[in-house]
Amino acid sequence: MSDSAQNPKEYIVEYVDGPLAGQTDRRLLIHGKYDERVSALVNVQGLPTTLWYRAIDSRQVVDQQQVRYRFEPSDSDPVEEDRFDGSMKISPVI
Repeated sequence: MSDSAQNPKEYIVEYVDGPLAGQTDRRLLIHGKYDERVSALVNVQGLPTTLWYRAIDSRQVVDQQQVRYRFEPSDSDPVEEDRFDGSMKISPVI
């Protein structure tokens, strides 16, 4: 068994809705626990925008913890729905 399987330090974030729906990310476990709430900094029409997501459930997939997050529009910066193709999908800032 690999070191990462014996002592996992990361988990997979799955965004289930909102502007990042369908995208995944990796985050560090803090004291073996995932974050109940995460932010994502994205670029919307050239402006940095903060999006907030809250954990809804978690599961073990093979030897990796995966956590699903739901979008919190009331706590996030406004996102214009009519930009680009209107799909509400944007890319994270790199």
